[in-house]
This record gives sequence, structure tokens and C-alpha cells, in this order.
Amino acid sequence: MSIQINSGFDSGNIRVIKQEGDRIDLEIAKDHLSDFYQWFHFRVSGAKGRTLTFRILNAGGAAYAFGWPGYKARWSTDREAWRTTDSSYEDGVLSFTKAIDTDLVWFAYFAPYSMERHHDLVSRIALQPGVTLRQLGATLDGQPLDCLTLGTGPRTVWLYARQHPGESMAEWWAEGALEMLTDAGNATARLLREKATFHIVPNMNPDGSRRGHLRTNAAGINLNREWHAPSMEKSPEVFLVRAAMDETGVDFAMDVHGDEAIPANFLAGFEGIPSWTDALGEKFYDFARRLAAATPEFQLDLGYEKSAPGQANLSMSTNQLAERFGAVSMTLEMPFKDHEANADAEFAWSPERCKVLARACLETLAGMIDEI
Repeated sequence: MSIQINSGFDSGNIRVIKQEGDRIDLEIAKDHLSDFYQWFHFRVSGAKGRTLTFRILNAGGAAYAFGWPGYKARWSTDREAWRTTDSSYEDGVLSFTKAIDTDLVWFAYFAPYSMERHHDLVSRIALQPGVTLRQLGATLDGQPLDCLTLGTGPRTVWLYARQHPGESMAEWWAEGALEMLTDAGNATARLLREKATFHIVPNMNPDGSRRGHLRTNAAGINLNREWHAPSMEKSPEVFLVRAAMDETGVDFAMDVHGDEAIPANFLAGFEGIPSWTDALGEKFYDFARRLAAATPEFQLDLGYEKSAPGQANLSMSTNQLAERFGAVSMTLEMPFKDHEANADAEFAWSPERCKVLARACLETLAGMIDEI
């Protein structure tokens, strides 16, 4: 049987360039109407009993090529457990090798989160007591943009994930958050529902997710540079979510992402917004300190540089929401590599750990919800 490589499915992305024996040369396709690329996801059949080496030849031109050193590709045979495989990056080529002992094996940049799983998630959560599902509108590809609302409290909390579709860890986090918040037996969840009203958008970019994009929507637009002036023509996802936020107001917001290079979970805040106050900023810093104390899956040492006073980019959601609403607003970044402070040699950063971190974030929020 000849080896067959295929990416013709939800979130698939790869092109076969050449096969020589057990070496297969590949390329990642760019996001539509964009130069961004880094996400890959493909399946291999007909290779049982062989040890294959895959080489992604255009890895050096990827959006965040500086993130490849130290990275390990993920593989799975059941699309549930995604393990790491030996990988290396040299001269602009990402290589990884796998001994294959099954008829079918899957490879991806990170554990995928399909649109079918998304629909399963929103359907399951929408059936829970006290939850309402609102379709905010439709994307450029005509997909629904879903928002789940729960809780009866006066604080208004927005949690939104996967503006960048290749950062699939963000929707794994959202799944964990939704599962905890709808757990009738969880005392912390009950407190949060009493103290706050939650609006949760588990996938901000359905089109990019289905198309196998790294960073953009169907129009090639980076949604997290649209929050100052979104449009239905280019960025309906942001236009619709921001309009819903204007209806409800925002007291606390978390934008959930993945980072290609930094081997850690960390938060980015809203330093540099025009209306910055130390009192508002301290609420963000307090949340970060409490989260670090609550779980080994978070740390405070690694992260992004802070913007200088008055220099915040208001096209990014965290800055825009802090400025627009006076919200305690933040971006959560999770690694494509591993959270090295609590490393896992077999799975690295994984879907289950995303969900553990989501629960820790909510527990931390519960401890200071009256102060937000």
C-alpha cells in the first residue's frame, strides 16, 4: 500500500512536495488572502511498519519561525490523545520522525479543536439549566457566531477565545471553563453564577478554524487588530461581539490565546492605555499573583513587554476593552510547546491541562469577584 497524506478536512493544512523513501517533504499553506502560516494538520495512511521523517520545508518563513526551536510536533491515532514526537529545526526546516504502527496516524501543530466539536460543545452547554445560547450573527463563510450566557449576578464577565484560529488550545480552555461553570455540584461555580453574569464566546473565528488558518479569518484579517474599528465587511466577528459588549458593558474580560515561542502560561494586561490608573492596573496584577499562587500551571516570570504610557495598541481587544469600559481586561497566553515550570515530557501542554488552567482562572476570579 502506498503512503497517502491528506488534509482535506476541517482545520486540515499541508501540501506534499516530494516523497523519497521514508522521507516526506511538506509545505504549510498560507492563510487565505494573508502571508500568515504556521498551523499544520494532516493524516497519514498506508505507513504501518515504517519510520517516517517529515520535513516542513517552508517552516523558516512561518509567521513565528523563532518559535520552532524547542517545539515538538503532536501526533495521535485516535484524535483524543495527542503526544509529542522528536522534532528539530535547522536551516529553516522543521523535521519530525515517527515510527508508525497503525493504519492511520494524525499530525498537528497542537491538538486540534474541530468545528464539529465546537457545535457539540455549544449544544451540550446550551441544554444546561440557566444557560442561553445567542447567535450573534454570521461569519463571512456563513457560519454561526455563538455566545453562551449564564449567571444572574451584577458583575459582567466576558470570556472569549480563539480570535486566532490556529491557537486551538484556546477553545480547549473555553470547554473547561464552560464545563465548570455549568457544574451544579461545584460550589465555586454556584458563587460565580450568583455574583456575575457570564458571556462566553468559545470560538471567535469559526471560518479560520475550519479553513486551517493560523491567525486570520476568511478575509485574511487578524481579528485582534480590529477592535478599534471593526466592520461587517472585513471583521464581522469582532463587530458583532463588540456590539454585544456595548449592550451589556464589561467589568472583567479574558481573551484566550496561544503563543508560539514562550514555553509558559502567562497574562498580558493593558498597560499604556490612555485612561490607565494604578488602581485599575492593580486589579489585573492581583489576579495574576493569585493565579500563580493557585496553580503550578501558571507563572509570572515570562511574558510580553509592557507598553509604555500612552502607547497601548487600542486595536487589540484587551486594551480596547480596558479603555472602553474601564474593565479589568487581560489576555491569557498558553504555549504550543510546554509550560516548562511544570513540564510533561510525553504530552507537553495538552487539552486537559488547558481545562485545568481554565478552572484555576475561574477559581481565582471567584476569590476577587466582589472587587472587580
